[in-house]
Amino acid sequence: MADSMEQTDVVVVGAGGGGAVLALALAKQGISTIVLDQAAGPPKGLRGEILQPNGQRVLDRLGVLPSLPADATRSVRLFHFCRAGGRRLCSIDYDDLPAPYNRAIVTLPNVAHQAIVAAVQQQKSVTLRYGTSFTGLLREGNQVVGLSTQGPDGAGTIRAKIVVGADGAFSKVREALKIPVDLYLYPDGYLIAMIESEEPVTESFYYIGHRAILGLFPATGNHVYLFYMIPSGSFEALKQRGIPALQQTWSQIAPQFAGLFRRLSDWSQTAYMPTGRVRTATWVADGAVLIGDAAHAMNPHASQGRMQAMVDAMALSDLLPGCLADRDYSAARLKEFERARRPHVTMLQQLADQQVFYWNTGNPVVAFLRDRVFRTLDRNARLRYQVLSTTAGLRTTPPFSPIDRVIAAGFLPDIRAHERAPHPMSS
Repeated sequence: MADSMEQTDVVVVGAGGGGAVLALALAKQGISTIVLDQAAGPPKGLRGEILQPNGQRVLDRLGVLPSLPADATRSVRLFHFCRAGGRRLCSIDYDDLPAPYNRAIVTLPNVAHQAIVAAVQQQKSVTLRYGTSFTGLLREGNQVVGLSTQGPDGAGTIRAKIVVGADGAFSKVREALKIPVDLYLYPDGYLIAMIESEEPVTESFYYIGHRAILGLFPATGNHVYLFYMIPSGSFEALKQRGIPALQQTWSQIAPQFAGLFRRLSDWSQTAYMPTGRVRTATWVADGAVLIGDAAHAMNPHASQGRMQAMVDAMALSDLLPGCLADRDYSAARLKEFERARRPHVTMLQQLADQQVFYWNTGNPVVAFLRDRVFRTLDRNARLRYQVLSTTAGLRTTPPFSPIDRVIAAGFLPDIRAHERAPHPMSS
């Protein structure tokens, strides 16, 4: 079959968390958009989904939040941080945040994404095409003017004013743009499990110990998500040791949930999620831009990776209409997006790396300081709010100043410990 040629304003490579949101936001402005994804359809695998307040705000702005099915979501107010073995260190209360986004929302796998995709498919100005791979860029001089594809009907060409790479940490668009990248694969990943409890679990728990992290998050009904940090490449060895050995390990970390752990009966209730960090020299080129993990993948410890892809999408959707109106698709113009977004994601990447270091430590001195910080947070409303608002995506600056770090470690008193100054939401 001969190459097919199409034209559009914007072509997005990747229909994941950032790409699908961008397509919907552009479609609502009547901007002609084509979205490509090499997968056969929307994701179906097991993955834990926590919508932080900034992600909720994005979905609300797009009209998607109210369409999330009530029987697939759970609002969670309290997160308890505990020492492995069960002793509580600190509790975080989302009710301290400004309404209406003063809860975390835990959804069943891919529920939010399916709602976004369903909304995209209702839009006349956007075409969503699964089973279609990006194969290269079209250029005129230094300007990107489109891309080539390979799909079910053969090779194709799409001319576009702007190409968006939303194709993940191993982005082919970024590679084709020859943008230098620092891709770091963390030595640990997550074993994810979904278990049905005998009784509803309504609050979240995060256990930290000697190189041990185990999180429990309530989902709809009696379902509970588990996140357990394991060394990369160790999942098969874990399976070889068997489910009883894993249940015993979990029960030592979180003894009060031993009954829940016994309800893990089959490895099909689990999945493995590797973790990586992406840092790039730039997110833009003439006629092209990267968003989400393609530009700045981060460790899930920040609880913001998917949220930041969604915020990227909204920021870019606010910029692109002006670019199209002015016929200016230059890197210099697109750089406005990067300048607005990069400080926030850089802060979150650094914060996530610090959390990995402290929370997953095997060093008893570091663990002592870590636990001391948690205990300070439990009685210091000001610092606790700063941490919560950062996790919620509402704060764009680091949660602790240098003096706050000294206070958090318990070496200085805090005369403002009972203050709580809400920070405005990030744009």
